[in-house]
Amino acid sequence: MSGRRLLLPWLSLRTGRSRWTGRLHDGVNACGRAAFSICSPKVCVVGSGPAGFYTAQHLIKARQDVEVDIYERLPVPFGLVRFGVAPDHPEVKNVINTFTLTARNSRCSFYGNVNVGKDVSIEELRRAYHAVVLSYGAEGNRRMGVPGEDLAGVYSAKDFVGWYNGLPSCQELSPDLNCETAVILGQGNVALDVARILLAPTDILKTDITQPALEALVKSQVRRVLIVGRRGPMQVACTIKEFREMVNLPDTRPEMVVDDFEGVKEALKDLPRPRKRLTELMMKTALDIPGEKEQERQNKASRVWAFRFLRSPIEIMANPDNNRTVGIRLAVNRLEGSGEGAQAVPTGEVEDVTCGLVISSIGYKSLPIDPSVPFDSHKAIVPNNMGRVQHTAGLYCSGWLKTGPTGVIATTMNNSFDTARSVVEDMESGTVDVSAAKPGSQSISGLLEERGVKPVTFSNWEKIDSLEMSRGEASGKPREKLLTVEEMLQVARK
Repeated sequence: MSGRRLLLPWLSLRTGRSRWTGRLHDGVNACGRAAFSICSPKVCVVGSGPAGFYTAQHLIKARQDVEVDIYERLPVPFGLVRFGVAPDHPEVKNVINTFTLTARNSRCSFYGNVNVGKDVSIEELRRAYHAVVLSYGAEGNRRMGVPGEDLAGVYSAKDFVGWYNGLPSCQELSPDLNCETAVILGQGNVALDVARILLAPTDILKTDITQPALEALVKSQVRRVLIVGRRGPMQVACTIKEFREMVNLPDTRPEMVVDDFEGVKEALKDLPRPRKRLTELMMKTALDIPGEKEQERQNKASRVWAFRFLRSPIEIMANPDNNRTVGIRLAVNRLEGSGEGAQAVPTGEVEDVTCGLVISSIGYKSLPIDPSVPFDSHKAIVPNNMGRVQHTAGLYCSGWLKTGPTGVIATTMNNSFDTARSVVEDMESGTVDVSAAKPGSQSISGLLEERGVKPVTFSNWEKIDSLEMSRGEASGKPREKLLTVEEMLQVARK
């Protein structure tokens, strides 16, 4: 026995009809009920990425009686840690160890392969649990809103990242890398991840990147990547760590436009320290004459990356058959205002760039999950106050669904802890009535069984995990991911 609670149909102890019934704990808890405490507060978390797991972690730590069930659409957990973090950043993925400890806690259960909003409604979850926390992230793309963005050769960064990281829904992407120049729109960390993956020597990519992506990158003809932003050097969204990785990327050299940094030195003194350090490194890269050793390295480089500032897309240009991109038309901007609040204003000038690949990295966005849940379509978030969904007692949100897609994993951790604190406060104040018994997963399992949905438990996931690591070891990689839901379910159910 794993010691974890398992999904049981409500009243299955009386009827004995479920195949899960025989998998109860042998112990009896304070309410005299095997394995499940009917009088325990029951919380459902929708989504098993960082927001979901950090919310669950804090709830379990804050109250010794709370039971948390995490529902996930895919058969595998960890969300963007698995499918979003760059494959050459394995240290960032170490949070999986913390999440695994949470999932193995006797008061936490994972149910993968359950599509909330389709297999089970939010209203059904709210009837079964004292509190429901929506933590399903931002799976949509912000569109550029320009002609030609649906041409072949144009991709969202989210889908491109999903392709090389093994997200099942992105495995048909098969991007055509038979071009010399790629343009990435956006200058955040995701944009730099994509640029690095496109330009990195393939020996650096012997990570958990998928084998099909690795094979495509080995054959890639991309030798030049332009990373384009609508504002100036002092407004870029990336962090210094990611920029430094670009500077130090083997077999590449930077091409920066010296004029872009006019007047920047004078403004440095007023910048916050992280922004100041990043701007100084950009200036050094753009303006300083490299030392002899660095100059020699750059002279030998076969690939080039460049930042282009004060540019916005106005059209993706097509080939004569009008079915594939051959370039991008950019508006030339000027800045009004200064600092973080500076606005990009078109000057009326345009610039055409020849390229065969355009990747839009202008942001992810959350999507509504269920008509019963309030949703601000303009901000693409669930309207909330400290994670409490407006006008809906007992319903909460955390992560990017709560704030929009900003920050790093540590930002999401703090945001999720704040939501968990709101849940605990509401339980203690009586806003959420935990004195009334709720069936939790016992009732939901009955609904799922009737609907032919077979959840994947955390121990089922561990079978997938073990196989992926074995496959990776055989090819000199830390992991070789399963790439389809069908494969995942087949392994999970062995």
